[in-house]
Amino acid sequence: MKTALVLSGGGARGAYQVGVLKAIAEILPRSSTNPFQIVCGTSSGAINAAKVATEADNFFQAVTGLEHLWSNLTSDQIHQVGYYDIIKSSVKIVLSFFHSGIAQGKPLSLFNNRPLFNMLKRNIDIARLDKMIKEERIHALSISALGYTSGQNISFFQGHESLHFWKRSRRIGAKTVLEHKHLMASSALPAIFPAVHINREYFGDGALRQSAPMSSALHLGADKLLVIGVSGSAMSMEERLVTVHSPSIAQVLGNLLNSAFIDSLEEDVQMLERFNSLAAYITPEQQQELHIRPVELLVIKPKIKFEEMAMNFTHELPKSMRFLLSMIGANKKGGGSSLASYILFEREYCKALIQSGYEDAMSQAEEIRQFVGVCQI
Repeated sequence: MKTALVLSGGGARGAYQVGVLKAIAEILPRSSTNPFQIVCGTSSGAINAAKVATEADNFFQAVTGLEHLWSNLTSDQIHQVGYYDIIKSSVKIVLSFFHSGIAQGKPLSLFNNRPLFNMLKRNIDIARLDKMIKEERIHALSISALGYTSGQNISFFQGHESLHFWKRSRRIGAKTVLEHKHLMASSALPAIFPAVHINREYFGDGALRQSAPMSSALHLGADKLLVIGVSGSAMSMEERLVTVHSPSIAQVLGNLLNSAFIDSLEEDVQMLERFNSLAAYITPEQQQELHIRPVELLVIKPKIKFEEMAMNFTHELPKSMRFLLSMIGANKKGGGSSLASYILFEREYCKALIQSGYEDAMSQAEEIRQFVGVCQI
């Protein structure tokens, strides 16, 4: 029986996942190897997934490394933050209007995230994945990204030799040797970070057009799924109905990101729960005949509201970032606090998210213990 860890991510919200993983690491014996045979990551979740998979021989050490990384994070470790860099990127976007919307040179984006690539090189030894697979400490690692030309969501995966390519509507599983560029592509928030060229096309954030976020884990042979969401507590109808101005740019972008990172995952979870309910009404023989297999599911959902928490930490951002976000309405007044919750890569905000994830997971400690306790470790 194979258990999969599904990490959807979503920019800075990926820090919440680290808190959940920290709780799991404390629940397990400290010397445990990775309790998840299959690890699937998207966006910042891809970075967390890669760290867990490449250090599958010591789960506690991998999670400790992630906590140290996120707890000491600053925006300048993710992207260039100077006024010159931001103005240069903005001018480049404007100039593209005179070239059919196509950039001259590097892909268009609001920020240059070269520092992120350097940080990934220092903290994730992606070449170690092959060793973990050969030692059977992990079955597969999957990283999702969107091909901007094909419009297909590609699950780049590296794993056991028995695994093969798959193709569904707008979804492809491509077996490859994973590199840091796959992590960069998966975490390239649309319009915010530049697309990454892999093989024959440019790729962006894997949450885009990801209609079935859990499908990769199932294709790779998972029987059980532990999913860590990044949606936060739902707003009340009274809060949603208060409208005092037309939507700001940040508000529009925030809702687009929410639809990519949150809606598809929640719908996929609901669909699997309905599928499991249906499977419970038929016999094992009928399940086998219909090629149906129930999948055990455990979802860790945030109790916090990411937007509200982000507003408490925007003062931690560099002055250039604060100026830019205020210009596009990424604040409470402009209604774009949701966007800020995705790009607030500052240590105090990340620490708060880690603590929230830890507390939420610990409140489900017994469920987690039962879920991972029977894993092959």
